[in-house]
Amino acid sequence: MAASYTVCRLQTRGRGSVAKCLRRVDTFLHRGIGTKVVAAQTEAAVKHDSVEKNDGRKSLYAVQAERQEQAERSVLISCYSRIKHNMFLKYLSRHGDIKKHFFYENNGVYAVVEFARQESVASLLEGASIPRVSQESVVPFKSRLLSLRNLDSGESSNRPSSQRAQPQTAPTINDVMQRLSKQESIDQQITQLTEAYQLTEENISLRYLVCSLLKDVAAGYFPECTIKPFGSSVNGFGKLGCDLDMFLDLDGISGQNMKMPTPGLCLEYQLKMGNSERATTQNILSVIGECVEHFAPGCVGLHKILNARCPLVRFAHQPSGFQCDLTANNRVAMKSTELLYLYGELDPRVRLLVFTVRCWARTHGVTSSIPGAWITNFSLTVMVLFFLQKRSPPIIPTLDELRDLAGPADKSVIEGNDCTFVSDFGNIPLHGNTATPGQLLREFFDFYASFPFNKMSICIRKGTEQNKPEVAPLHIQNPFETSLNVSKNVNAAQLQRFTALCQESAWLSCQSQTMMPKSKSEGSNLQHWGLAALLQPSRVAGVKRRKQRAVGRISESLQSVIESLKSGIQQ
Repeated sequence: MAASYTVCRLQTRGRGSVAKCLRRVDTFLHRGIGTKVVAAQTEAAVKHDSVEKNDGRKSLYAVQAERQEQAERSVLISCYSRIKHNMFLKYLSRHGDIKKHFFYENNGVYAVVEFARQESVASLLEGASIPRVSQESVVPFKSRLLSLRNLDSGESSNRPSSQRAQPQTAPTINDVMQRLSKQESIDQQITQLTEAYQLTEENISLRYLVCSLLKDVAAGYFPECTIKPFGSSVNGFGKLGCDLDMFLDLDGISGQNMKMPTPGLCLEYQLKMGNSERATTQNILSVIGECVEHFAPGCVGLHKILNARCPLVRFAHQPSGFQCDLTANNRVAMKSTELLYLYGELDPRVRLLVFTVRCWARTHGVTSSIPGAWITNFSLTVMVLFFLQKRSPPIIPTLDELRDLAGPADKSVIEGNDCTFVSDFGNIPLHGNTATPGQLLREFFDFYASFPFNKMSICIRKGTEQNKPEVAPLHIQNPFETSLNVSKNVNAAQLQRFTALCQESAWLSCQSQTMMPKSKSEGSNLQHWGLAALLQPSRVAGVKRRKQRAVGRISESLQSVIESLKSGIQQ
């Protein structure tokens, strides 16, 4: 952590030893990944970054390292609307080979261009010019966010047919339900839903590029810092349009995990001490936030939320359209991101079910983008994981089982919390559960329709229900900070609504007329069935009203019987 000012020491014994020590320190500076992490953790990063796991699966460290390197070789260019595709690529190719590029629209046309070599980016920036505006008002900061101008007006008349903008926002629910109704099975519907909402390859690349652009700003104060995305942007459960959570990683330059030098001469950096780790974090974010607000092109509407449990700065990045949250001490969240990524990679049904349940919850108002008493997406994801652990046989292992499978390089203790779990997919045995995604969805609704929320807590570390340690309508244990309830904000009314919707959806899932494909008659619209029917709020509300009317009629009958009995007794 940046606030932990353990002194970096450079051992200097004999001629040339300073250079050798600098190389050793430089190697260490790229390893720091957490506060108070044991020494073995520093070696884990190198291992994770270089080893590709079984059947092509990579650890999150390896994926992030690869994407960060790609982002460093990329630029973001604002283009005029009728850009000529071939001329655009030919112009940029003068600086080097282009490995990948794509266009997208966000209040204008933008291009993300990834070069094959870092030197190409330097050449491109060297050839860029300062815009012709009043020099007194220009902020002298050159970033990799560029604008393309065409001084020859005759070249901009033909819009290229090969230019296709990549979608950066999720489709509407009506569009998705139309797609679902065309499928032939519920399993196909679930797959189609996931493909429609999940982050695209281009969107993920854009997120890493935005982090890289922000890192260029922070590097003015901390040249060896990195900014990494975490949360839904990288854990595999992100939806198009989700916020971009970023972590300002300063551990590499705080001296964490440095070995004590051997006796002899040594050099130490002179560092300024802060009042506390939290105060130092707040000061760093405040200063970086000021730089982002005043100097970073495209960043607007910055708000400092420094008194939160986890201090952060929030702003909008206009060229990408992302709402960004930048924090500097949220390492447990980084480990949670890695854990969710691992679960999603273990079995494809995990992501399919999470996306489906999240979409179902958002459609029915169980979750919301506005802070409040609603169930959060993270809480809902943990509920799905817990449900999958409860299958017979289980589909995914518990966190304790993953901890027991961990090796020495996986050891991780963050702020006194045991965050250890295995990272090698090849060391994780899986059971032969063959349930289909459609079956799991029905069982999910059944499971939580009758779950004893009033006395039991959800715990993916143990994989079993635990007695609630506190009085709260919904208790979901934080996987790593086990004393915390991640659903503490949820009130009784919202939990009751969730349970009622699970009951209604479970009932609908058993109705053959609802869950069977509908044939499309001549000239008529597609009939919503299966998952599409479950995503219709009016259908669930209608079933609830019918049940309420039925209960009302039964209540009237019972009241009549009771009155008759009373009359008989009196006589």
